[in-house]
Amino acid sequence: MKTQATYAANPSFEQSFRAHEEKKKPQKVPLPPFGFKEYMIQKGNQVNKALDEAVPLQHPRKIHEAMRYSLLAGGKRVRPILCIASCELVGGGEELAMPTACALEMIHTMSLIHDDLPCMDNDDLRRGMPTSHKVFGEDTAVLAGDALLALAFEHVASNTKNVSSDRVVQALAELGSAVGSKGLVAGQVVDIESEGKEVSLSTLEYIHVHKTAKLLEAAVVCGAIMGGADATSVERLRKYARSIGLLFQVVDDILDMTKSSEELGKTAGKDLTSDKATYPKLIGIDEAKKFAAQLTDQANQELGFYDPVKAAPLYHLASYIASRQN
Repeated sequence: MKTQATYAANPSFEQSFRAHEEKKKPQKVPLPPFGFKEYMIQKGNQVNKALDEAVPLQHPRKIHEAMRYSLLAGGKRVRPILCIASCELVGGGEELAMPTACALEMIHTMSLIHDDLPCMDNDDLRRGMPTSHKVFGEDTAVLAGDALLALAFEHVASNTKNVSSDRVVQALAELGSAVGSKGLVAGQVVDIESEGKEVSLSTLEYIHVHKTAKLLEAAVVCGAIMGGADATSVERLRKYARSIGLLFQVVDDILDMTKSSEELGKTAGKDLTSDKATYPKLIGIDEAKKFAAQLTDQANQELGFYDPVKAAPLYHLASYIASRQN
């Protein structure tokens, strides 16, 4: 049986947190002026249109109804928009990234369908609606998730245009790594193993990095790859994405303890009732908020190498993730 110590792959949360505490003031990066709300609405509408077209209602009707039910149920579309914004930052166009952006939302939706199943988190509410297995049954919900995962890779391979085959393969490998036994699945397994146990901060970081942050990282990195970024830029944006990926889950932990089910669109307090390890549980809400601020600063510092006008969407997306209320 592996010990908890074997789960920590990167510099531990303790190290980064102590480094943060030693600083008198975190470095703040002012947000460049930008019409963020309009940007999110425009990109979100484009993503929704592409998703609707990618999963038409066809035979067998029930499985496609189930796929569309969860995929088109709303959501902030943070992952696909991050992919598009990253692509545009390095000089690519939205059309180069859109198939991958859709694939990311398909994979994310699969993870939500499966996460809500009775054998996992056993949740009844998602995005303010009954979860997939409540509407279609457990069998169809499992298959809908499976189908979305398979379609994600098919969609990138079949619909990406004007991008070299080498870059498409590189992006597909990034997606596979993010969702498999070195990514989302790894985080989910350790999360399940850790329920009801006292875990270290390094184990909690492992869970959050793999279960949540890896897919956000893939969104940014794949966008950069499709946009033609060189290796240096890809790795710089990867560092940005790792910070906002962990930030997303830290904020999620805080919201689970401070918001209602109506405000969140999903069952509030689920982490507490399931006895899951979270940052507020281990270090307190105030310290969790400080860590979230540190992660936001770290992400923004990586964008300092780019034209602030071109990088404005990514600056504002980091701020949006840090300040989101659901």
